[in-house]
Amino acid sequence: MGPTAAVLQVTIALIATSGGNHAINAVGDSLALVEARQQVESRPAAAPKPEQAKLPSAEEIAADPTVLPPASAGSNGTHVPHASNLSRAEIFAHRRGGGEGSAILLTGVALAPPDAPEAVQGAINAANTIVGRPYVWGGGHASFYDNSYDCSGSVSFALFGGGLIPRPLTSGDLMRWGEPGPGKWITVYANPGHTFVEIAGLRFDTVGDEQGSGPRWHLATADTSGFVARHPPGL
Repeated sequence: MGPTAAVLQVTIALIATSGGNHAINAVGDSLALVEARQQVESRPAAAPKPEQAKLPSAEEIAADPTVLPPASAGSNGTHVPHASNLSRAEIFAHRRGGGEGSAILLTGVALAPPDAPEAVQGAINAANTIVGRPYVWGGGHASFYDNSYDCSGSVSFALFGGGLIPRPLTSGDLMRWGEPGPGKWITVYANPGHTFVEIAGLRFDTVGDEQGSGPRWHLATADTSGFVARHPPGL
């Protein structure tokens, strides 16, 4: 099992057994360990250290200040630590609009609000397990469990995780699924060519971004013109 899969399993377990703050702290620690391990494993073998130059004595500096070696430009001679390969925006938790009832996005993983209904938590947990899978047309339709997913396959997997559908649905099926209009917790947007879902204030979509195409969580909303909005009864 890879480190990312392990973190996702820990995330799901923590959400099921702990409060939101505890889950965020624990998952943040786990992600930091994963990043450190990846950096160590990918780091090239260290080159032999060059022989350190002999520093002048205090008497020599007093007699001729020009013998003092210059500091690195802009650093005052201090060491600048190597930056993380994750940006601050990727490392820290974000919530769309800052609402207490919204899910938190933490390094690609969604954390359900503690007060979310069980079906919503199940949908979020299921979606987390396929984040980063590649996009392949028809993926996730022959079976819920697949190596790749298309848009409706991804949405179907999330809904299945919440116990809301018994089988994978196409975009056309989702246009007629549930009840019309946006829901409080879950809203599916579908048209004949594409579908995505908003769950607790986060968008789960397969649209391409800098990470490629495939099932992922997004903070940003999407244009819903031309889409039918549907939601599960009561949610």
